[in-house]
Amino acid sequence: MNMVNVKINGVEYSVPAGITVLEACKYAKIDIPTLCYLKDINEIGACRLCLVEVTGARGMVAACVYPVADGMEIQTNTPKIRAARKTNLELVLSAHEKKCLSCIRSTNCELQKLAQEYKADEDHFVYGEKGAKVSLDTSSPSIIRDNNKCILCRRCVAACNKLQGIGAIGATNRGYDTEIAPSFEKVLADTSCINCGQCIVACPVGALYEKDDTQKVLDAIADPTKHVAICCAPSVRTAIGECFGYEPGTDAQGKMVAALKALGFDGVYDMNFTADLTIMEEATEFLSRVKNGGKLPLITSCSPGWVKYCEHYFPEMTENLSTCKSPQQMFGAIYKSYFAEKLGLDPKDIVFVSAIPCTAKKFEVGRDGQSNDGMANVDVAVTTRELGRMIEQAGIDFKALDDAEFDMPIEIGSGAGAIFGATGGVMEAALRTAAEVLEGKSFEKVDYEEVRGTEGIKFAAYKLGGVEVKVAVASGTANAAKLLKGVQDGTYDVQFIEIMACPGGCVNGGGQPIQPAVVRNNIDLRAVRASVLYNADAKLLTYRKSHENPIVKKVYEEFLGEPNSHKAHELLHTHYVKRGL
Repeated sequence: MNMVNVKINGVEYSVPAGITVLEACKYAKIDIPTLCYLKDINEIGACRLCLVEVTGARGMVAACVYPVADGMEIQTNTPKIRAARKTNLELVLSAHEKKCLSCIRSTNCELQKLAQEYKADEDHFVYGEKGAKVSLDTSSPSIIRDNNKCILCRRCVAACNKLQGIGAIGATNRGYDTEIAPSFEKVLADTSCINCGQCIVACPVGALYEKDDTQKVLDAIADPTKHVAICCAPSVRTAIGECFGYEPGTDAQGKMVAALKALGFDGVYDMNFTADLTIMEEATEFLSRVKNGGKLPLITSCSPGWVKYCEHYFPEMTENLSTCKSPQQMFGAIYKSYFAEKLGLDPKDIVFVSAIPCTAKKFEVGRDGQSNDGMANVDVAVTTRELGRMIEQAGIDFKALDDAEFDMPIEIGSGAGAIFGATGGVMEAALRTAAEVLEGKSFEKVDYEEVRGTEGIKFAAYKLGGVEVKVAVASGTANAAKLLKGVQDGTYDVQFIEIMACPGGCVNGGGQPIQPAVVRNNIDLRAVRASVLYNADAKLLTYRKSHENPIVKKVYEEFLGEPNSHKAHELLHTHYVKRGL
C-alpha cells in the first residue's frame, strides 16, 4: 500500500495515499463533524460542516471529498473553522422546522447534537417566505415524509438510489426552492417505493420516519375483550438493546421478552417458530420444482420489500417467487387457527401483533392474499423502534429487568430459524433441511459458511443427493437487480436464490434503531447484529435444523398434514401482482 506523510494539527502521520482528509483524520483519532456524509453511500461535500484548512488550498475545503497529498498540513480546529461550522449550522437551522420537543428524533438527532456542541443560534438567520409549513406525505402505509424538517443532505436519496437502485425520491426544483420528493409531484404511495425504510435510517433528522401503529396495540391491550399476542422476529433481539443504551451486537432477547410481558401482552412468542415453518414449506417447494420441472430458479419470498421490488422491476420473475408467506404472516395464520383452538380462543377476539425490524412489513399486513376466513393474519406490525418507544413510555426500566422466556406452546425455535435475519440465513436454513431430505440421512455439520457474510452477492454450489445445487444470495435491491439480470442473460446458472431487500438482511432493516453517521461509518452494524443470531444458532439452541423442531412436527401431525399440503397452501401460501413501473 502506498503511504503519504501528512501533518494533522501539527502532528505527523503516515496514511494511505488516495484517502480523503476525513478518513486521514481517523488516524489522529479526530472525528470531523458531518451531516451529509455516509461512507460509500453519500460523499458529496454538501453540508459544509466538515470544513478544514489545508496547505495549498484556497480557503477551507470539505474534508469528506478532499484527497490527501504527501506533505499536506491539515488544521481541523482553528477559530476560523469553528466559526464557519457554526455559521453553516445556523444556515441549516434556518430552513429546518425546529419543533424539537415533539420530534420523533429528539435526543437522537445529528443536527440537534451538532447545534448544541457548536452553540448555534437557531434564530440567527430568518427563513423568509419559504418558512410556510408544507403538508406531510402520509400516503405510504409504512413511511411518513416531513419536508419541513428536511435539511437537503441527500442521504435518503443516496440510500434509495445506490443501496436500493430505486430512486423513488430525489431533488426537485432548483436553488432556494429545492426539495426532496418523488418526481412529477407524486406522493410516495404512487411511486415504486418498496417501503424498505433505508431512507429512514439514513436520515440525520426527523424528516423521515415510520408510520406509528403503537396506539393500535395499546388500545387492544386495554380492551378486556381482546386476546393480544405478539411474535418477535429474530433481528429485533439483536438491536432492541440499542434503544436503551446497549452497544450494537448485544443480545437483549431475555429483557425484550420481559418488557413485552410487562406491557400486558397475553402471549409473547418467538418468530423463529414460523421461520422454521417457512423452511419446511419453502424447501419442500424447491424440491418439488426440481423433481417436477417447476419454474426455476426458486426465489425466496420472506422479505416484503424484495417482493414488491420484484413486482415493480422484474414482474416477469414473480413466477419464480416462492408462494410461501413470510414468517410474520404464517405466525398469524397458524395462531388464529391451530393455536386458537388449542387455547380455546375465538379467532375474532385475537389481535395478533408482530415486532419486526422492517417497515415494509407494515405494507405486507395489508396486502391481498394475507388473510384467511376474512381475518387478517397479522393485525399490526410494529418496528423495533416503535417497540422501544412503547417500553420507554410505559416507564419500564429495560436494563433492570430480569430475563424472561418466550411463552408456551411456541417457545421452541431452531438455530435455522434464528439466522433468518442475516443475509444468507434463509438459504442456509433451507439447505440444512433440503440436504437431509435429498441425502436421506442426518448431518452433524450444518454450517454453510459460503453463503454467510455481508457481501452484496454470494454464490455457492453443493452436492446434495447426487445432484449439484447452485445457489445465490443477494441483499439490497440494487444487488438483487444485478443478480437477476445475470440470471436472465445466462451469466449466472443457479437453481435457488435468497434475496433480502435491505443490505445485510433484516438485521439492517429500515425499522431498526437509528444510529448516527459517526457509528454507521465506523461499525459494520450488519455484521455485529448478525453475530447475535449466529451465536444463538451455534451455542444457545438445542435444535439447529427446522425439520427437527418438535413444535413444527406437531403442527404438521395434528393440523397441516405435511408440507405443501392443501391445508398448508390455504393458510401459508399467497400470490403476487405484476405491478410494473
